Amino acid sequence: MARFWPEPPFTHGTPPRVGVLLVNLGTPAAPTAQALRPYLAQFLSDPRVVEIPRLVWWPLLHGVILNTRPKKSAMKYASIWMPEGSPLRVYTERQTKLLKGALGQSGHTELMVEWAMRYGEPAIADVLGKMKAKGCSRILVLPLYPQYAASTTASVMDEVSRCLTHWRNLPEIRYVRSFHADPGYIAALEALVRTHWMKHGQGDKLIMSFHGTPRRSLDLGDPYHCECQVTARLLAEALRLPPERWQLTFQSRFGKAEWLKPYTQPTLEALARGGTQSVDVICPGFVADCLETLEEIAMECKQAFLGSGGRTFQYVPCLNERPDWIAALANLAQTHLIPWLATPAPSADALALQARRARDAGAAQ
Repeated sequence: MARFWPEPPFTHGTPPRVGVLLVNLGTPAAPTAQALRPYLAQFLSDPRVVEIPRLVWWPLLHGVILNTRPKKSAMKYASIWMPEGSPLRVYTERQTKLLKGALGQSGHTELMVEWAMRYGEPAIADVLGKMKAKGCSRILVLPLYPQYAASTTASVMDEVSRCLTHWRNLPEIRYVRSFHADPGYIAALEALVRTHWMKHGQGDKLIMSFHGTPRRSLDLGDPYHCECQVTARLLAEALRLPPERWQLTFQSRFGKAEWLKPYTQPTLEALARGGTQSVDVICPGFVADCLETLEEIAMECKQAFLGSGGRTFQYVPCLNERPDWIAALANLAQTHLIPWLATPAPSADALALQARRARDAGAAQ
C-alpha cells in the first residue's frame, strides 16, 4: 500500500477555500447488535478511551464485551431511535446545515461546512478527503465537546493527525480546543433552562449531569473535571441559583474503577429518599441529544428517581437546533476563523509568482 494517498485533480487558478468540520462522538448505523459490534469495537479500541494495557484489555474486549454488550446496547438504542435515524446523527447533521446557513447570512457563503463522527460514519478521513477535493486548504476542526477531555477532544485531534500523515499536500489546520466558558454557549444553556421552566415549572433542584471519566484521568492531569465545574458554576450564576438549588454530577460510568463523583443516578436516588420531590436534569456537556441523554437520563434516571420516592422528574433536552445555540456556534466558528477570513489563502499560482519575483529580485542584486 502506498504511504500517501493520491491527490485529487487540481485546476490552476481555482481559488482556495476555507472549511469548517464539526465532529461528534459517533453512533451505530442501526439499533441492532450487528451494527453495534463494529461501532463498539472501534470506540473501545481507542487508547484515548481505554488506557488499560492491550495485553489485559484485548482479551476482555474481544472475548467478553463485544460478545455481550452489543445486544444490550442495541435494545437501548432502539428505544430512542428516530424515524430519520440515530438522534445524535440527526441533530449533528441539522446543526451543520443550520451553521452553514448562519455563516452564509453573515456573508461567508464561500465557507464549506461539513460534519463527521469520530467513530462510525461519516468517518473523519472520508470527510476530510471530500473537503480537500473541494479545494479546502484551510480547515477549522470544531469538536462538539464543550469541555476538553483527552478521551474526546484529543481523540479527534489524533484522528485528524493520523489522516494527514497520508496526505502529500497538507492544509492548514486549526482546532477549537473547548468552549466550556464561551458566553454564547452559556447564554444558550441559560435560555434553554428558562424556556423549560416557563413550560413545565421549576423543580426543587437543578441537576447538571456531565459524562463521566475515570478518576485516574483527573489525577493524571486531564482538565475535564475542572472545565465541567466552570460550566456548571457559570450556568448557575446566569440562572441566579443559590448553591442549595443545583448540583453537578457525572453519568455513564463503565467498569469497576472509580470515576468522577458524585454519580448521577445514586445522587438522584438519595435526593428522592431525602425528601426532594421534584428535579430538573440537564446535560450541559452534550450539545445534541443521544443515547446518554435520552435513554440513560430521561428513562433510566427518571425511573430511579421516581422509584426512590420522588414525584416529578423533568429532563431538559439538549441545545439541538435552538437558534441561540446555532448563533453561538456560528460566532464561535467565526472567532477562530478571523485570521483566515481576513487574509485569503494564496493560490498555488500566486505562490509560484511570488517565488519567481523573489528569485528575479535576488538575481538583479
